Amino acid sequence: MTTIRNIAVLTGGGDCPGLNAVLRAVVRTAISRGVSVWGVKNGFGGLVKNEMMFLGLSDVAGILPRGGTILGTTNRDNPFHFKVVEEDGTVVYKDMSGVVLENLKKREIDALLIIGGDGTIKIGGEFAQLGVKVVCVPKTIDNDIACTERTFGFDTAVGVATEALDRLHTTAESHHRVMVLEVMGRYAGWIALHAGLAGGADCILIPEIPYDIRAVQEKITRRQQKGSRFSLVVVAEGAAPVGGEMVGVERKEGTEKLRLGGIGNILAEQLAELCDVETRCTTLGHLQRGGSPTAYDRVLATRFGVTATEALLAGKTDIMVALQNNAVIEVALEEVAKQSALVPVDGELVRSAKSIGICFGD
Repeated sequence: MTTIRNIAVLTGGGDCPGLNAVLRAVVRTAISRGVSVWGVKNGFGGLVKNEMMFLGLSDVAGILPRGGTILGTTNRDNPFHFKVVEEDGTVVYKDMSGVVLENLKKREIDALLIIGGDGTIKIGGEFAQLGVKVVCVPKTIDNDIACTERTFGFDTAVGVATEALDRLHTTAESHHRVMVLEVMGRYAGWIALHAGLAGGADCILIPEIPYDIRAVQEKITRRQQKGSRFSLVVVAEGAAPVGGEMVGVERKEGTEKLRLGGIGNILAEQLAELCDVETRCTTLGHLQRGGSPTAYDRVLATRFGVTATEALLAGKTDIMVALQNNAVIEVALEEVAKQSALVPVDGELVRSAKSIGICFGD
């Protein structure tokens, strides 16, 4: 087995509370075992451009409670399909994976630790197939990565959304309004479901359950008839009506073809007309991504960082660390790539929500 002396770590995809906690755990674990750590700047683009920085204990001191990532990140750079501007200004996309391999060789980097979501992890798997020792750490506020029960950043995002609902509740009640809260989640409804349950929502609309606007109208109308002149509706950005499509803006770059968002405003306008009630929409957007991570996310991120580093130093590759049955384990990247972790529509959480009267629009 090849001795690991130098490892590189990068953060890819969208920012997320807890990234710095992982970096801290990686650096402290590696250095305690006599291994040097290089931090790759700004995601995979830093590997292509050979932009790295040596990370010592002083570099990660005090970053545990900080949101974001001290390395920088992006969800646009894919070394296997990398944007290059030619001298004449023409934009072309090239496979720069060979450049990455050469840069790793120049710095004598023996292994790569990648922290990111499904797109980032997929790229990590491609480098593993090229012979690079790769271990991935699952990161996303959306909690939609397969093979792990929880990703760090999710707990923080749910807390932000829940607090928003608590605040909207008082103003909705005071003004007798319907308040619509649009939250992130991409194609999964985990944030909407958890925040809706915790924040006392009357309706929760998620991508996994196409909604009928009339069912939402009926729920609000029944509440009005019983004397509740306000309602709270939580809608995931990827939610769509029966027979309809998700709302968003087409992207020219990045791993996602559609930047989701806008369903909340559409829903608010429809409900205002159907229910004849004043309706407002609040879109949390990147507020869910920023700020200090919760204690839970700090602990989970630290556990992931330690386990991933130990796996690399043991010579393991093509794996991702994951949380299952409250234990941090290792799973093959090929298993992760096969699926996404969506909300089970007949699962216990959805059943519990329906049992207490929450409407899902079905």
